[in-house]
Amino acid sequence: MRVTRHTDYALRVLIYVALKNGEAATIGEIAERYAISRNHLTKVVHRLARCGYLLTTRGKSGGLRLTRSPEMISLGAVFRDMESELGVVECMGGAGSCILDGGCELKKTFARATAAFLEVLDQQSLADLLPAREARRLRELLAIAP
Repeated sequence: MRVTRHTDYALRVLIYVALKNGEAATIGEIAERYAISRNHLTKVVHRLARCGYLLTTRGKSGGLRLTRSPEMISLGAVFRDMESELGVVECMGGAGSCILDGGCELKKTFARATAAFLEVLDQQSLADLLPAREARRLRELLAIAP
């Protein structure tokens, strides 16, 4: 399974905003710090806001903030909300998409593997990505004031 760039960026945005400790972040500063496309990041932020992870405020004192504490943001939920297709192989997309459908154990095996992958993510929160010693280093790398 490969995580899409969209999901990767979504997790990076959530990490960045969490590191700001309630202070607003902007798409421009996040794009600059991660050296990624502002246009693509705008789409990611829009989806994160639609899914209820970010509060976006326009204007001079606007920006991005988490809608809830990092402990309450499940990585599994973010992954499911950002990924449009969780099937590892084409046949997981639905019945009848493969000539072997109904007689092949590969689909079941990949379904169990995907479930195990998601189970690990479900046990992790955004806060788990930000232990104090690592958060300090991440703030330094991203040039975020403590």
